[in-house]
Amino acid sequence: MIVAPLAGIALVVSIATGPIAEPDNAPVQMSLQQKNAAIHSLAHSATECIVQTVAADPRFGKRAANINISDLIVDSIPSCTRPLHAMIDAYDRYFGEGAGEAFFMGPYLDKLPVAVSKWGTVGAEEE
Repeated sequence: MIVAPLAGIALVVSIATGPIAEPDNAPVQMSLQQKNAAIHSLAHSATECIVQTVAADPRFGKRAANINISDLIVDSIPSCTRPLHAMIDAYDRYFGEGAGEAFFMGPYLDKLPVAVSKWGTVGAEEE
């Protein structure tokens, strides 16, 4: 299952690197639509980094030979800590402390394997 290895990596990375920027204590004054748009942009950047890292992995083309897309995603996380931290930190800033990790560990990771498979296939067809 992808959640357990990613949870471990996320914990290690968050402890090792800390937040990218110190968050302001003042609440962000944005509409829900503006917050979601900002998160969408950051999630897109993080996903794009993961897709590019997975697509560059020589094992990606050999997925039928016992390589799970989840393993490739887990292996790509260390290369994508900056955009992932930006997404998580912004989510915390917009929706409250701890919301970023909940988003990352929940809805984001739930959809990531499908997004990587779909996006990676599109990228491979364009080459």
